[in-house]
Amino acid sequence: MPLDNPRSLDDSSLLDAYSRAVISTVDRVGPAVVRVEQLPDGKNPGGGVGSGVVIAGDGLVLTNSHVVGGGSRVKLSFADGSPREARVLGDDPDTDLALLRTDLPSGTPAAALGDSKALRRGQLVVAIGNPLGFESTVTAGVVSALGRSLRATSGRLIDDVIQTDAALNPGNSGGPLVSSAGEVVGINTAMISRAQGICFAVASNTAVFVVSEFIATLDSGRGRVRRAHIGIAAETVPLPRRIGLATGAGARAIRISEVMAGGPAAAAGLLAGDLLLSVDGVAIEGADDLIRLLNASRIGRDTQVAILRGGVVEKRTLRPAERTSHPSKA
Repeated sequence: MPLDNPRSLDDSSLLDAYSRAVISTVDRVGPAVVRVEQLPDGKNPGGGVGSGVVIAGDGLVLTNSHVVGGGSRVKLSFADGSPREARVLGDDPDTDLALLRTDLPSGTPAAALGDSKALRRGQLVVAIGNPLGFESTVTAGVVSALGRSLRATSGRLIDDVIQTDAALNPGNSGGPLVSSAGEVVGINTAMISRAQGICFAVASNTAVFVVSEFIATLDSGRGRVRRAHIGIAAETVPLPRRIGLATGAGARAIRISEVMAGGPAAAAGLLAGDLLLSVDGVAIEGADDLIRLLNASRIGRDTQVAILRGGVVEKRTLRPAERTSHPSKA
């Protein structure tokens, strides 16, 4: 008898290899995925549902900020149906990440956080969620793009977001995006329903940074991510090319629309109407650029800004303060 078509055999082998990769990934990480349900408290009525993933054997669980909804406690359901309550250790709407702590059921594994910088476009990834609390739901796809930005509910841009075509089912937000090596490379955070299933995940390297910030600030109460501000509200405006060339600025700048009384910008003499061109020599082409530069390392540190006022470039020195409110202001 003639042999089967070699091409058919090759296609079948590829499909088997793909299936084996997905199955192996789910077997390794699926038991670490939990259902997360908001509990009613003074801040919200509860009832919101999402997913999360255990990332440490001492009961640390990572999920989305919007899943916990600003609450202090949530209910977890594990893959075997075991219920637990968890305390919210830290909540960062600016990256849509939250960290929980709970008593794990015996034998619950922890998933490993991988290096999202090692991802490549076209790489196989698996999205896992636990919307029913009894068994993981799984979708698979590829990394469509890297380094995307996504607007958080706070108004701040989340940087280094992973775009994938692995569909997110309802309730899977907060669950892990996993590589074929069984490492969590992202936390699923959003789906654009009218964009043919384009899905996004906060990169695992961002999650590692946020978790470390939460843990480092627990002594002061609820964990937080420290960020700086200079006390302004601003808008992005185009910059005439001749001004950009003359000042070394980019094609855009930000116009200060409001200066907060008593803030660092006010102390340095910045005024509404000034155009902010650069921070420590780095050109600012939008409010998001400024927010990105105002990280914790600049809190209380002398920082030089270049402004354009009345056609003249001036340089001022200010000291950014820690931002505790007004997340839409820089």
